[in-house]
Amino acid sequence: MAKTAAITESKAGDSKVAAVTGSVERFRGFLSDVRAEMRKVVAPSRKEVQTTTIVVLAVVFFFAAYFYVTDTVFAYAVKQVMDRLAGS
Repeated sequence: MAKTAAITESKAGDSKVAAVTGSVERFRGFLSDVRAEMRKVVAPSRKEVQTTTIVVLAVVFFFAAYFYVTDTVFAYAVKQVMDRLAGS
């Protein structure tokens, strides 16, 4: 009975060690993959950053103007409808 318990405990301990060792190896593999992918990353040039910044600002101002006009027209239409309903 004691031998069976000792063998069972030994196997359980070995599996825990194997699980931890496997986790460490997977983590090392992950870090290796991250390092390999980071070597492929290329930073944009100053000209590319300037160009994309100008495009983003232009689009933001365009949509701001569009929504301002849309909101103004919609507010005017709602006001006209409310004035007509109140006047009736």
